[in-house]
Amino acid sequence: MTLQTIADQVGVSRMTVSNAFSRPDQLSASLRERILETARELGYVGPDPSARALARGSTGAVGVLLTDALQYAFADEVAMAFLGAIASELAPTGLALTLLTSSETSGRVPARDVAMDGALVYSCDPTTPAVEWLRKRGLPLVFVDQVQAPGVPSVNVDDRGGARAAAQHLVNLGHRRIGIVSAAVGGSFGLDPDPLASPLAHPVRQRLLGWLEALRAAGIEPPVVKVPDSGHDDYLAGARLLLALPERPTAILCFSDVVAAAVVHAAEDAGLRVPEDLSVVGFDDSPMAARMRPALTTVRQDFAAKGKVAAAELTGALAAPRSEVRRRARHHVLPTELVVRASTAPPRRDQEGS
Repeated sequence: MTLQTIADQVGVSRMTVSNAFSRPDQLSASLRERILETARELGYVGPDPSARALARGSTGAVGVLLTDALQYAFADEVAMAFLGAIASELAPTGLALTLLTSSETSGRVPARDVAMDGALVYSCDPTTPAVEWLRKRGLPLVFVDQVQAPGVPSVNVDDRGGARAAAQHLVNLGHRRIGIVSAAVGGSFGLDPDPLASPLAHPVRQRLLGWLEALRAAGIEPPVVKVPDSGHDDYLAGARLLLALPERPTAILCFSDVVAAAVVHAAEDAGLRVPEDLSVVGFDDSPMAARMRPALTTVRQDFAAKGKVAAAELTGALAAPRSEVRRRARHHVLPTELVVRASTAPPRRDQEGS
């Protein structure tokens, strides 16, 4: 069954039938409905998407390159909010979203093999070869939560400033024994005496820099535990490692709200009260932060704004000449805000100055 078959049946040209499917504004509503009704009767479902993409030179889809596990997009509230904002922004354009893992599966590399017109690179391991594959293909790219690159539009949040504000909040409350649970690249786990020395994802490095700036200015050298970003059990183990130190922290700064929830869990298991015995600070202000008991002190980032700006940059890059995109690539840094709730308080009197 072809467009010509339908054209012969209706008594119109092949181009008129094509317009009925892809350019409905080019013919009257009654003629379009007659053509579509004939197509239905003949069992024709429409032009082949692959052939249409080849003819147009575009696929009608954009990729979102994630970490090595696609489950992250459906299990993490922060990722879901970000992707939801992108989908909302792209809806009027008709572009579809394709989620891509940065890992290789059965010899297939999604960044190399999946058809798309452009891609968002979102919070990826800086060592992944997937980004280089996207570059080799010459696709329009937008980096989100990545290190800025010349000629590539990027969207970040003020991770460093937000982390600095969170650490300063604890210092101002009077805490001096402050620990950090951060994220690691790969499977590394444990106390890290030099947390900035190893390869780190952009948000991890920036948050570490912010925390350490505020704490070291106050004469505090915090113990830092790095945990792989692989789930609650790892976060729980990292929290327990800090709480088992000879000089247990009176407050803990966490890479995310999800990590903070595990720290609260570990504290409860150890018979500690939050915030009376241990203050806890998260990052992101995901929906779970307000649901937690006690409600979590955290750093807010605007997921919706980040998704909208990223989508707008990508659609702009798709519409503009490549040389113009590279020449005028914009780098956005969205603000963060400390949100103080019930999970932080001054240390007990017997903990002060220790």
